[in-house]
Amino acid sequence: MSDSIKVAIVYQSGGGHTRTLAESVRKGCRKVNGVEADLIEISGTDIVDGRWSNPQVLDSLDQVDAIIFGCATYMGSASAIYKAFLEKAFDKWLQQSWKDKIGAAFTNSASQNGDKLSTLIQLVVFGAQMGMIWVGVGDGPGNNWSGGSVNDNNRLGSWLGAMGQSNGDQTPEDAPSKGDHLTAENLGERVANIAGKFAGRKDYVTSRQKLG
Repeated sequence: MSDSIKVAIVYQSGGGHTRTLAESVRKGCRKVNGVEADLIEISGTDIVDGRWSNPQVLDSLDQVDAIIFGCATYMGSASAIYKAFLEKAFDKWLQQSWKDKIGAAFTNSASQNGDKLSTLIQLVVFGAQMGMIWVGVGDGPGNNWSGGSVNDNNRLGSWLGAMGQSNGDQTPEDAPSKGDHLTAENLGERVANIAGKFAGRKDYVTSRQKLG
């Protein structure tokens, strides 16, 4: 049996922008020694008659140490596709299958604010109901002074989870910003570090974020 720490990044992306954030989260996870991080995409093809119909995805999450949830914010809420996936996790709630796993989240929208906090609150409440241990963004704010820029780490000033912003006329190659990708990467690294610490593997901790 492998003694590696396993992280699943479960995401939904309508136009590809949130997917690029998911890739940055995975990049951050993989900076920590001995961590396996995989992307799992949630799509509308798995919804039948308004309900999530792919139990294999849910079952695969039973085997990981940490789950990082990510989706686009539409109309101030998590996407309908993603909510169908979350609602199906009721089966796992009944079994307490994800209790004490590490949880975290990220989201993206076109507007600077876009009420993304509403989506993160939805996800953290879901994590709490599942009995998960939540990890937020651990970095200070960026782009909150006259010399700041969109390339600053945590430039949207979010701590419950990582936020990204993509202008409506930009492609996934151009947005979210470098700062948003750095924020997502740092969140992934932090989750991987903490998952390793909870597993009693102090050697997993990287030099950037030493945990006390």
